[in-house]
Amino acid sequence: MIASDDARIGAIAATYRLLGDPTRLKVLLACLEGPISVGDIAARVGASQPLVSHHLRLLRGARLVRGERHQRRVLYATADAHISGMLKDMLDHAAEPH
Repeated sequence: MIASDDARIGAIAATYRLLGDPTRLKVLLACLEGPISVGDIAARVGASQPLVSHHLRLLRGARLVRGERHQRRVLYATADAHISGMLKDMLDHAAEPH
């Protein structure tokens, strides 16, 4: 077992609570494929732009996504290779037969 401090455990638990919302998880998965606009995320996940913006704000606060301004648009992507790897591993695990 990997020993860790309470702050790290709290951060990990908070991250998994955020990912417990299906729409928020879909938003994060849409960002996995590379820079994408709020409008494109909304269309992909079937949610309104204001709802997607709300979820992105929470995901940014947890350092799961990053936004980069391109002229008048902000494009979102997963924050780093750790987040991308974790999501890909979770998707692979979920696809395995029981």
